[in-house]
Amino acid sequence: MAALARLGISELRVPALVDELNHILVHMDVLQRVDLSALDKNSAPGPGMPLRPDVAAPVLLEIPREQFAPQMRDGFFLVPRLDTHGASGNSADEGANGDATDEGASGNLADQGAS
Repeated sequence: MAALARLGISELRVPALVDELNHILVHMDVLQRVDLSALDKNSAPGPGMPLRPDVAAPVLLEIPREQFAPQMRDGFFLVPRLDTHGASGNSADEGANGDATDEGASGNLADQGAS
C-alpha cells in the first residue's frame, strides 16, 4: 500500500482519476444490488467443460535441467546475478562480505560460458 501512496500523479490528472474511480464504484454498487437469490450458487450458465480427473503429474522437460541450469544446490537452481541487480545485496553464491563462496562463481554470464 505504501508504494501505491507514492504514485507520481500530476495535480491536473487527479480530478479525472477521481471521476473515473467514482464511476467504477457506482458500477460496483449497481452490481451489488442485483438479485441473485433465484440462482443456484453452484450452477453454471451452460453444460460447461467436462472435468478431467484431478491427478498431479510431473512436468516433463524437453531438455535436461542441467542443460539450462548446470549449477544446483540443495535441489534449487543457481542462477547468475543480473548486472542490473549487482549492487542490491548478496546472491546465494556470495557471503556476507560479497566474496564468492564457490570457486568460479561469478555474476557475469560471459564468465560462466553462457551466450
